[in-house]
Amino acid sequence: MTNIIKITSAKYIIDYKINITFEDGEERLVDFYSFINKSLNPSIKNYLELKKFKTFEIKNGQLMWGDYELIFPVKDLYDNSL
Repeated sequence: MTNIIKITSAKYIIDYKINITFEDGEERLVDFYSFINKSLNPSIKNYLELKKFKTFEIKNGQLMWGDYELIFPVKDLYDNSL
C-alpha cells in the first residue's frame, strides 16, 4: 500500500524558493527557478515574473498556481526532484 502525502503549508522565502511542509512534518526548501526558466511553455515561463510566482496556493494537499496552470506531483516536491 502506498501512502499519499499531502502538503499542509507553503511559504515564499526568496527568489523562486518556497518552503513546503508536508503532513508528516517534513519540510523542503524547493527552488523552482530552473524548472520554470528551462520550460518551453509560455504559460509556465510567465511565472518568471515574481509577482505571479508568489500567487501559489495549497488546494487539496497540492501546491498550485492559477487554475491548475502550474502544479507539480507532490512526491517530486517531497523528494526535491523537479
